[in-house]
Amino acid sequence: MSTLTQKSQVTIPKQFRIAAGLQPGDEVEFELERGKVVLKKKAKKLPFEKWRGVIKNYDCKKFMEEFR
Repeated sequence: MSTLTQKSQVTIPKQFRIAAGLQPGDEVEFELERGKVVLKKKAKKLPFEKWRGVIKNYDCKKFMEEFR
């Protein structure tokens, strides 16, 4: 059990951090499902994803195949 602080912060218990694979610095998302708050680990973006759309008509998957 955790208690909400005056700054509306809460500590995620260790067994839940381990089960969710959470590490310091990971981003999490909050969702409401049927009146309950659900915490989910945010999926990490691929390193080349930030360049998507920079070069028009370039296939990222093809680039990755060539890069490997």
